[in-house]
Amino acid sequence: MTVDRGRYACLLDDGTQIIAMRARELGRRGVVVGDEVAVVGDTAGGRDALARIVRVDERRSVLRRTADDDDPVERVLVANADLMVVVCAVVDPPPQPRLVDRCLVAACDADVEPLLCLTKVDLGSANELMGRFAAVDVPVVVTGSKKRDDVLDDLLPRISGRVSVFVGTSGVGKSTLVNALVPDASQRIGAVSTATGKGMHTTTAAIALPLPGGGWVVDTPGVRSFGLAHVDRDRLVSCFPDLAGGVADCPGDCDHLDPEVCCLDEWVAAGHAAADRLDSLRRLLVSRATE
Repeated sequence: MTVDRGRYACLLDDGTQIIAMRARELGRRGVVVGDEVAVVGDTAGGRDALARIVRVDERRSVLRRTADDDDPVERVLVANADLMVVVCAVVDPPPQPRLVDRCLVAACDADVEPLLCLTKVDLGSANELMGRFAAVDVPVVVTGSKKRDDVLDDLLPRISGRVSVFVGTSGVGKSTLVNALVPDASQRIGAVSTATGKGMHTTTAAIALPLPGGGWVVDTPGVRSFGLAHVDRDRLVSCFPDLAGGVADCPGDCDHLDPEVCCLDEWVAAGHAAADRLDSLRRLLVSRATE
């Protein structure tokens, strides 16, 4: 459920919450939020009980990022996620569409379904962002002016029964959404945080919370950057589905950076994708040009 300084909060099949440490026999194998594990030892729970994680099951998906595009160190956000909810405020803080682009690339690379959630629409218009991603095959949910029940009506059916990870910059409203989806989120976070020694600040580490009707929500710390060094440069174009169809007419050796040669500019001019999306792709390609 969360990780803090070598202590792992885990939920057993019978609903008991325990704290465990990683067994030595796991070697260098990491354990992250979302992992399904086998534990032995003191599994009764309680403040002073400590079990051991002795096995990490094969992961269905691994959602990861790097600090920047040339950082070789990968940081796993969550294992076994089915859905990545990219949360972006339309104002306060200002939207960062290129960061959203990067999140969508990471989701595509991990074979995790994306969902774009635009917040604070009571303070500003979502039209510009919705227009930018109109040609992208990603569902969009908007929140802000609606009552809590309306937000649940829109969002909850999409995540029920699934493992959903919420990603975005600080202040966009991730924890507000989690509190609406999990009525006792504060109490659950407090219990997990106290057990692992982390305290009540909810944005310092990823934490997984069970949804009342089944499924999990993973709240993550706000990100300032989303490096994609782990994504093969040749795969970047395919992770822009609104642009991928335009490369068919490109020369075989096209690096998609020269408008005089690349056919993606004509693709955008024909209305198949937004110009900002092509610019975002090219910025990513330039950042990886030394490969």
